[in-house]
Amino acid sequence: MAQYRVLIDANDEKGLVYKVSTVFYEHALNILSNNEFVDKVNSKFFMRSVVDGDINIQILHDALKTILPKTTNIQVIAPKKKNIILMATKEMHALGDILIRHEAGELEANILAVISNYDALESIVNKFNIPFMSISHENLDRAEHEDKIMQYIDSYDNVDYIVLAKYMRILTPRFIEAYENKIINIHHSFLPAFIGANPYKQAYDRGVKIIGATAHFVNNNLDEGPIISQEIIHVNHAYSWKDMQKSGRDVEKIVLSHALKLALEDRIFVYANKSVIF
Repeated sequence: MAQYRVLIDANDEKGLVYKVSTVFYEHALNILSNNEFVDKVNSKFFMRSVVDGDINIQILHDALKTILPKTTNIQVIAPKKKNIILMATKEMHALGDILIRHEAGELEANILAVISNYDALESIVNKFNIPFMSISHENLDRAEHEDKIMQYIDSYDNVDYIVLAKYMRILTPRFIEAYENKIINIHHSFLPAFIGANPYKQAYDRGVKIIGATAHFVNNNLDEGPIISQEIIHVNHAYSWKDMQKSGRDVEKIVLSHALKLALEDRIFVYANKSVIF
């Protein structure tokens, strides 16, 4: 029997869980797991179910559509490895962690390629037999550089996510729009604090007692896209900003890999610049 992930977000009303469960029952589907959440402020309903049984995806989708509010978003997904492209600059800790997890079979993903604006990471990527593409930004304006990157990305079919594993260049609105809700970034700060460049130096100057990292989807507001995952560690007055940076790198790679895993397992709902995570 096949397994399916069913993702539903709708305007909230009474009986939604009952209606969905009834469709599953009528089509002889077994519920393996189920999570739901109601945002009472915005009257929004979210539900993620994993079911198994013998049914055509379109038939299940249409059956759910007939019993749910008209504006409901419904996804019925047959779990399979998603296609991702990684982008990086010179730092290898976040990139290396994803490559190792992929090699160990921990991620439901096919890494199609790694793109960088330098060639500093080529040797480590080659160890994993993954294509490496260096697209230099030198002597190009931002639009010209991104054109080259987009041409390379679009040479692959069905790219599900682009992961910025410490890619240290600001993306233009045109690039972001082309891959809306597909770009996952790791920011080396516990957002919304210390947005922008060198947040560890900002944190040191402020005398913070915790530092952290935030993985989020990228939108047109710098470091303000929907948050997927965050984590912190404690520091004290004895830390220099470089000590903070060194400790923070461990947090960054864990948070980014966790966020990617959530995306690959279809556990994220995005709305109102926020996320619901199951």
